Amino acid sequence: MERIGFIGLGIMGKPMARNLLKAGYPLTVYNRSDGPAEALVAEGAVAEASPQDVAADADIIVTIVTDTPDVQQVLLGESGAIHAITQDNIVIDMSTISPTATREMANIIRGKGASMLDAPVSGGEGGAIAGTLSIMVGGEEAVFNRCLPVFETLGKNIVHVGQSGAGQLTKLCNQIAVAVTNLAMSEALIFGAKAGLDLKKMQHAIQGGAAGSWQLSNLAPRVLERDFAPGFMVKLQQKDLRLVLQEADRLKLPLPATGLVHHLFHALESRGGGDEGTQALVKVLEQLGGVEVKQEN
Repeated sequence: MERIGFIGLGIMGKPMARNLLKAGYPLTVYNRSDGPAEALVAEGAVAEASPQDVAADADIIVTIVTDTPDVQQVLLGESGAIHAITQDNIVIDMSTISPTATREMANIIRGKGASMLDAPVSGGEGGAIAGTLSIMVGGEEAVFNRCLPVFETLGKNIVHVGQSGAGQLTKLCNQIAVAVTNLAMSEALIFGAKAGLDLKKMQHAIQGGAAGSWQLSNLAPRVLERDFAPGFMVKLQQKDLRLVLQEADRLKLPLPATGLVHHLFHALESRGGGDEGTQALVKVLEQLGGVEVKQEN
């Protein structure tokens, strides 16, 4: 089996790495803090001191870190993976980052005789744990085919969407749809609360029809329980929306609904809500409407 090096063991990365271990892949890992790596070492992984050390022991190097500068650091920095990458290595970046930066890094890695795929994911922590993520992959098709068994360990809906950068662009499309649907869900809940409806019954009534969405089925019940713990943090959603709006600016494309959600999340962040789950968007609408979304027992 391919030897996997895994860089980034956060909310998403740790369960993804664990699924690779369970599938029998030889796994080396690196994380900036020691705790997550130690847990995986107890399950059979080998921890390394730097991304460079991870790359030295791997055929395929997977990265999933927070933002564009973080990917650039672990791949191209002083102790980055680039210093140990050799011909026929593959880098799979599963973070959500700039499509332009992705293409630039792919060109640098190609100069080493290696290949890079951009393969951001959707499905949240639950999908990472269950191995049911949606994975959208940009890069050469032959490289994608070689890595398909790895992707099939991590997800269920795996699509090769085009050349380098196409995976990141597709993920930005995903984030547009996610963010705007989150706003629609929040407005439906606010309206129902103000109108005095039984919100749990309202949710069940509409989620099986044309209004159904992942947000309505999975996030609305958490709002009704006043559970704002993160499956995906507001500050990370905001990072993704900045990437969307930067790319839209480059394309000279108006995205009014996406821009509105971005500004509403700004209001939430200004009140200290950046570490909450994205379902906390409803709190901004609650303040504007003078009503609280809560299931009455």
